[in-house]
Amino acid sequence: MNHSNTHNQRIAKMTFASVYPMYLKKVEKKGRTKEELHQVIEWLTAFDTPKLQELIEENATFETFFQQASLNPNAHLITGVICGYRVEEIENPLTQQVRYLDKLVDELAKGRKMEKILRGS
Repeated sequence: MNHSNTHNQRIAKMTFASVYPMYLKKVEKKGRTKEELHQVIEWLTAFDTPKLQELIEENATFETFFQQASLNPNAHLITGVICGYRVEEIENPLTQQVRYLDKLVDELAKGRKMEKILRGS
């Protein structure tokens, strides 16, 4: 899937702090918890809660966020459609990583079992 360069740049410059409250609201509205959200983020990025808080306070862009992340080796198992795009077909690595996170949050909000979200790990 070919995103425009403008789209990829917009995603790269977006701050994690600006999106995190939306992630939290989405999952809590569906009866899931902040702890579950953090578990999903930690599975994907290896960031624990204090590190997430630090990145939020620093207003880290998604570019910085994923540069500092240790992406889970099973992240490639995240497939499906999010925001109208098949995540496994996104060519820009950063955009794909952001969409991986979006997909995991979406699965959490939809009530999927945690062991399925975390791809069996």
